[in-house]
Amino acid sequence: MGYKRAGYEVIGNCEIDEKINAMYVANFHPRYNFRMSIEDLPKQDLPEELLNLDILDGSPPCSTFSMAGNREADWGKKKKFKEGQAEQVLSDLFFDFINVAEKLQPKVVVAENVKGLILGAAKGYMNLIIKRFDEAGYKCQIFLLNSATMGVPQMRERVFVIAKRKDLNYPKLALNFNERPICYGEFAEETGISINKERALYRRWTRRIPSDNSVGDTVARTEKGKISSFTSPYIKKNEVCNTLTSGGEYVRYDIPATISERDMKCIQTFPQDYNFCGNDVQYVCGMSVPPIMMECIAKEIYKQWLSVE
Repeated sequence: MGYKRAGYEVIGNCEIDEKINAMYVANFHPRYNFRMSIEDLPKQDLPEELLNLDILDGSPPCSTFSMAGNREADWGKKKKFKEGQAEQVLSDLFFDFINVAEKLQPKVVVAENVKGLILGAAKGYMNLIIKRFDEAGYKCQIFLLNSATMGVPQMRERVFVIAKRKDLNYPKLALNFNERPICYGEFAEETGISINKERALYRRWTRRIPSDNSVGDTVARTEKGKISSFTSPYIKKNEVCNTLTSGGEYVRYDIPATISERDMKCIQTFPQDYNFCGNDVQYVCGMSVPPIMMECIAKEIYKQWLSVE
């Protein structure tokens, strides 16, 4: 969606999950659809049109690098997402993606991941990624970007690895975004999804104070010995929203309600008429790059690199 907004033509995709792939096809109708693991894509007899692309973009699954997950404990282990597709070693998929780049030789490769990829022991993985890109014929730049500075009403920090093919004399890419922050109150619905008064969440909401950033803060302050609900942030009208994740409850501070699907789409900058094909809206949005964030990057790549060839 971000590339389409930036004026690009998106001609193909590769997605292992059947439901997510069907959603992608329903919305974008790609000429080349590969419903398979990225590990298997280089083994295919690929059409010539996919060679020398302007941009090859990928977001290898990032849960094993997330600061909220098990990190090192899960590296090298086979895992799968909740839909139940084939198990994969998620920490290896970035290298499988680079194998695709090596075969297709696009001018530019863009890969997105979580901030945790450049922190702590994961820096070793990043060094290996840079080395593998070099072997495949690419020179990398690493950017840590916050979507809140890019016209997205959400504090979402993500790492972007942007690699240019070595034979192309592109200058160093500069990505400096300074859009004004967009607070939740600028687009919030009047009502959200009401919290049942019988739930513990409602009782905790009534005990909130302005300094609480999440229901977990309220719990820690009012319920001795309990540590829970830190994945349930308060969404305040005068602040930019927290990172929208695929799980957890986003609780409105102003009224006893969780945010609506309409507001989730706004926070993630998805079109209101996007066809989710029955998939959970929060899950899809939480697992996605905000389209406007990607649009900003794609426009700069065109402006600074592709348009000056």
